[in-house]
Amino acid sequence: MTWDERQRAMLEAMGLKVWASSAPVTEMVAVAEPPAAVPAVPVVAALPPALRQVQASPSERQQAIAAMDWEALRASVAACRACALCEERKNTVFGVGHRQAQWMIVGEAPGENEDLQGEPFVGESGQLLDSMLRALGLGRAEASADRQVYIANTLKCRPPRNRNPEPAELAQCEPYLDRQIALVQPRIILAMGRFAVQSLLRSSEPIGKLRGRVHHYQGVPLVATYHPAYLLRNPGEKARAWEDLCLARSTLQSS
Repeated sequence: MTWDERQRAMLEAMGLKVWASSAPVTEMVAVAEPPAAVPAVPVVAALPPALRQVQASPSERQQAIAAMDWEALRASVAACRACALCEERKNTVFGVGHRQAQWMIVGEAPGENEDLQGEPFVGESGQLLDSMLRALGLGRAEASADRQVYIANTLKCRPPRNRNPEPAELAQCEPYLDRQIALVQPRIILAMGRFAVQSLLRSSEPIGKLRGRVHHYQGVPLVATYHPAYLLRNPGEKARAWEDLCLARSTLQSS
């Protein structure tokens, strides 16, 4: 069937389009106009929780994490797939200790034992840290806030074969650590190990030049010191590490 101009106009007024063709037409070819657009659900909000943070922009992800309470933060870390470290982890390593501790210990990245147990500073380095803390009357076991520490790492997943953390990996985990610090509200931060110290202080200087003085992270006094794993390999540095702990204690006492 063919259509004259008046009939075409009537069909188009009804929401139908007639496709013009130079060849004879044997039947009507009409397509309904698409319905009015429905406001789309934001892509990020429509995704499962475990995937939302991958799709969100860095600023959206950071804002979301900054508003989380402890339970939501732990769940977000457990489900995190923001970088490739999630592919080989056995457990995420969230943190341990008193949630209102005056002391906060920040380490580097989980090792094999931490990955297996899901807790920071275990194995030989953890035993040495516990001994160092006991010398100050502190610990990670149940105790009052002024006698218990909160321990977290800059990375929440173990890098393969315990390799060094990459800048992009540290950047993805930084909002988690920031939120932990904000929730704990410690009076002193003890940063242990090169990557923890340099990441928190935004510095490329070696620990040897950063230790021995008080820095600040988001307004909180911070003391840099060696990682227990380094002290196990270099026992001669334990005296300097003890000096750093004493500096942290005196800084807390004077604040």
